Amino acid sequence: MNGLTGQKVQKIFKALVPEPVYNDARNLVEYCCFRFLSRDNSDIHPCLKEPAFQRLIFITMLAWQNPYSGENEYRENFPDTAFFQGKLVGKEAFVRITPAISGLADRATVHNLFEALAGDEQGISLSLWLTYIDELLKVHGGRNSCQIREYPQFSTERILCIASSRKRPVIKWENNMAWPGKVTLTDTALYFEAVGLLGPKDAMRFDLTRYGLRVEKAKVGPLGSDLFDSAVSVSSGLESETWLLEFVDLGGELRRDVWQAFISEVIASHKFIREYGPRESDPSIFHVYGAHKGKERAVISAINSIARLQALQFMRKLLDDPIKLVQFSYLQNAPYGDVVCQTLAVSYWGGPLVTKFTETVEPSVEGAKHTDQIYESSNHRFDIDGSVYLQKWMRSPSWASSASIVFWKNSSTKDGVILSKNLVVGGVTLVERAAATCKEKSQAVEKTQATIDAAVVKGIPSNIDLFKELLLPLSITVKNFEKLKRWEEPPLTVSFLVFAYSIIFRNMLSYVFPMLLMVLAAGMLTVKGLKEQGRLGRSFGRVTIRDQPPSNTIQKIIAVKDAMRDVENYLQNLNITLLKIRTIFLSGQPQITTEVALVLLSSATILLIVPFKYILAFLLFDLFTRELEFRREMVKRFITILKERWDTIPAAPVIVLPFESEESKATDERGETAEQAIKKKLDQRQE
Repeated sequence: MNGLTGQKVQKIFKALVPEPVYNDARNLVEYCCFRFLSRDNSDIHPCLKEPAFQRLIFITMLAWQNPYSGENEYRENFPDTAFFQGKLVGKEAFVRITPAISGLADRATVHNLFEALAGDEQGISLSLWLTYIDELLKVHGGRNSCQIREYPQFSTERILCIASSRKRPVIKWENNMAWPGKVTLTDTALYFEAVGLLGPKDAMRFDLTRYGLRVEKAKVGPLGSDLFDSAVSVSSGLESETWLLEFVDLGGELRRDVWQAFISEVIASHKFIREYGPRESDPSIFHVYGAHKGKERAVISAINSIARLQALQFMRKLLDDPIKLVQFSYLQNAPYGDVVCQTLAVSYWGGPLVTKFTETVEPSVEGAKHTDQIYESSNHRFDIDGSVYLQKWMRSPSWASSASIVFWKNSSTKDGVILSKNLVVGGVTLVERAAATCKEKSQAVEKTQATIDAAVVKGIPSNIDLFKELLLPLSITVKNFEKLKRWEEPPLTVSFLVFAYSIIFRNMLSYVFPMLLMVLAAGMLTVKGLKEQGRLGRSFGRVTIRDQPPSNTIQKIIAVKDAMRDVENYLQNLNITLLKIRTIFLSGQPQITTEVALVLLSSATILLIVPFKYILAFLLFDLFTRELEFRREMVKRFITILKERWDTIPAAPVIVLPFESEESKATDERGETAEQAIKKKLDQRQE
């Protein structure tokens, strides 16, 4: 690649790096590859069009994956394509080498790109690698041809993708009307050109650079129904500015999901520019070399992400969620995504300082101050090659997060040979380090979500059984307490009462709650220790329930009907109870209201006069003597009296008004207005 012999490259590499770095053969492979790639700053590497370069990159990944294989193995078989057909590039090598080539992958999404390409395989074969590059080059070539020939009016915008086909039409729904047409996505807007009876109409434009835009999946259908789940809703917060586009696909929802990712990536890229980039009118852009190209770099990154997703769509190699394959949209909701965006901002807008400047500080109590400040301040952000990202550009609140502060505090460590801010031999760039952390956190979130999905069961009976199983410890505790109350085992009941009264009369109630928390924490730590020792078994902690017997549709309908009847009865009883309480408080039955008020006043007086520990002791005595023979009849008579009094309380009256639609309300208002006008005229005539 570099036009040098292998021995000469080894000598140069040995002179540049310390011995530990030189002894790792992978670093030599990286140096040979990255040194050549660092010479070009194109959006798409020009050598990708050459088949020899495509195979050479594949061999480089194999060499990085197995650096200590036979010395002449790859060199002797380089022209022989059949030799490499059985070779597979693993994930680690793909993630390390591919993002270094312009346009092939992003650091933030390269893991997801590998999973999409490899599928169920253990790696990527040579044929798959060549197909991916070929499809990617076709996408870029198709864009250029459309830009020049078919759409010369979009001279200031770049066309990204077009949706128009007889077999797979695009329909715009507006006021329950379906308009077929053509959708064109550019780097700043979305266009829809409806097809009428007399030919195509003028294209409508939806600006995607505005603030507050949203892209969501939607269901559409005739007469406002939600019949077809194949649409995308693009809205700006105003109802008049909402587009409903249906991407018809007889094969499923894949086309709609891909187009949602396309549009979302354009919107997310402009949001990233607003949030992390300097303002266009900021003169400090010209104080940092290359900062004026930062916006263009961010837009190009989004364009390349969409191109890769198009190539994967043509290859039918997509993930369940295509948004994971486009960088800015993925980072919006990914854990640690804000920090990755910060490193991308430093990479796009950062550069060497070219000037000093005078900055005016806000006037303080003592008066206004003017100080000459050099950009070499610890408050700025620095890339590994010394590029500077100014503090005044850090307008996003994410810069003040704890994760951001910790990351940038440790960002000064430099390992390996730095060829550029995006290429480091034997080390990692800032974007690569942040993306690796983001991937680890994403995997942890996915594992957690997988356990939640596995715990979710379907069906009302199964959920009831699961709820009962989860509440089993509490139900066992309640049953044991009921045994104590009924004196089924007198020694245990006596021991419990002695313990409880000792706590009450020794004034130790304030220590009960902290002791419960301490016991709970000790139990959790004990279980943790036993589980780490493997003494609890693999099945410990799992919840086991029995599956429901198979049933047909009629049985399921009957079961749902019975469940709804039970819920209705429960709500009716609850409403009756609340209405009776309302009657008591609002004096619907004056005598009962008076009795309840006297009981409340008496209780308040007792609480004010008698110390609380004596009241608690009395309640405990009452609770544990209700089931004894000398009080059993008295308690039954008291409960019977309360129940009789409760049954005599009437429920508060409920009035159900007839349903009124908006049309009937408007008619009534017009009628009232007309009546008032007639009355005024009659009054004027009488006067």
